Amino acid sequence: MFTARLLLLGSGELGKEFVISAKRYGCHVVACDSYPNAPAMQVADASEVFSMLDAEALRHAIEKHRPDFIVPEIEAIRTEVLQEFEDRGFTVVPSARAASLTMNRDRIRELAAVELGLRTSRYRYAESLEEVRTGAEHTGLPCVIKPVMSSSGKGQSTVRSSGELEQAWNYAVANMRGDRRKVIVEEFIDFEYEITLLTIRSRDGVSFCEPIGHRQERGDYQESWQPTPMTEKLLSDAKEMARKVVDNLGGYGIFGVEFFVTRNEVIFSELSPRPHDTGLVTLLSQNLSEFDLHARAVLGLPIPEVRLNGPTASAVILADREAERFTIEGLREALELGSQDAEVEVRLFGKPTTRKHRRMGVALASGRTVEEARERARQAAARVQIKYEG
Repeated sequence: MFTARLLLLGSGELGKEFVISAKRYGCHVVACDSYPNAPAMQVADASEVFSMLDAEALRHAIEKHRPDFIVPEIEAIRTEVLQEFEDRGFTVVPSARAASLTMNRDRIRELAAVELGLRTSRYRYAESLEEVRTGAEHTGLPCVIKPVMSSSGKGQSTVRSSGELEQAWNYAVANMRGDRRKVIVEEFIDFEYEITLLTIRSRDGVSFCEPIGHRQERGDYQESWQPTPMTEKLLSDAKEMARKVVDNLGGYGIFGVEFFVTRNEVIFSELSPRPHDTGLVTLLSQNLSEFDLHARAVLGLPIPEVRLNGPTASAVILADREAERFTIEGLREALELGSQDAEVEVRLFGKPTTRKHRRMGVALASGRTVEEARERARQAAARVQIKYEG
């Protein structure tokens, strides 16, 4: 009846779009997360509510559903359990090793910088405030301090003076995920721009989407856009580094590989072995979104040439407080920004609660130029209003 049975570990907005893509290919999807009615659960065939860091609950879910593919959507997972089941013949996407290495920034950084010899920023790890101070002496100031395990920029700070180190350490510890009280102290790169290079590893080989430019605040993405003009040399360097990392990690799927780009070089930053939040722009910008490509790669389906539809941008829709009762208005007003020459779309994620800076949706827009698309996406996002009750 089904082409494949998938167990999705983490059910946020990226998981929701992946489920939609997988369902179009006939998959049966069980969506898991730590809270009920998470976005991906709303479109999946079934759901399970438990913490991905609860090893026994994770084992129980896998045994219960016996999936053809175990698909992590978040970093904070008991990856040793994934390894157990992979050793028993289950397929983890892209692999249990990839999930383990990328769950922690220190492990993927060591792979990139030490084992593969890729250009990265200077860095040190720290498990105490004193080690943070020592790390900052190595990297110099300003520096960036972030937990080795987090997501969406949580716990990340840019430190410009030694007096800010203690506050940055406390902020990182308070916002880290999992149970590792450890941070990375990283050289601040004075880059011209940063990109996500979506890299697809499939049975057909390794291929790439056009690089995605993005802007962050608080370490979290606010806007993204395609295309991002790069010299042929810099783009070639980025592709070579991305290929080395994904081939080392193995398995099939899409990888979000992040780079800092200076005038003369490309510097490896981070990697996610799954669809990337900045890649939400591909819902409008490409003939196949990153979620379609991930589903195809996972299922062993052909990966055709990925075509860019034209200059396209995304802008996030954020909450500004914590609430359980709210409504979202302004959808009509946002979509009215579309025209014969430019598309505008809005994706609301369906999250059941809000909190400050939580992504509740994304506006997407095309334009004659990237700047025009970015401005239209920002305007559309601004017209979508979250109204709080009580």
